[in-house]
Amino acid sequence: QVQLVESGGGLVQAGGSLRLSCAASGRPFSNYVMGWFRQAPGKEREFVGRISWSGVNRSYADSVKGRFTISRDNAKNTGYLQMNSLKSEDTAVYYCAADRIVSKVEAGSSEYWGQGTQVTVSS
Repeated sequence: QVQLVESGGGLVQAGGSLRLSCAASGRPFSNYVMGWFRQAPGKEREFVGRISWSGVNRSYADSVKGRFTISRDNAKNTGYLQMNSLKSEDTAVYYCAADRIVSKVEAGSSEYWGQGTQVTVSS
């Protein structure tokens, strides 16, 4: 079992920045691919990006490419989502997810999920 807990959400003005954290416990975090997703009110959950277990390979949704950066510190069992140049359309609950299989993370079928953290961007 892997437990994931997100933190760092909040209210920020458009153009501002936030960094979300995803703290993992249980099995070694370094064994898992980590992904970030978000869900806005009335919309389906959306893939934001993911990072390989080593941190070398990353992919992002087109909507956040160039503004968001995913990183991880396996020694601290923590993943991060740095969000810059935030827009009102980035408002959502953000979730981290983990799985051993990249395709499952990208498909939103990860075995492990956090409880989510709210990000609100005011215009």
